[in-house]
Amino acid sequence: MEQKVIRELTTGEIIERLDEEKKQLTKLKLNHAVSPLENPNKIKAYRRTIARLETELRKRILTGEKITKRIIV
Repeated sequence: MEQKVIRELTTGEIIERLDEEKKQLTKLKLNHAVSPLENPNKIKAYRRTIARLETELRKRILTGEKITKRIIV
């Protein structure tokens, strides 16, 4: 996911997307532990997407935007 796309999301959508991406990363890691993935670079892509989402969320918090959902960090 590109940074441009992430900036266009609302804060609530970023939080939801972050939860989904973390769940997918966990599933990928477990599947990779059991049997090797065809493309293990997917794990790296998910980690980077999560980092981009967390960075944008942190930026919004620091600029003073109100967060409607509870953030678990």
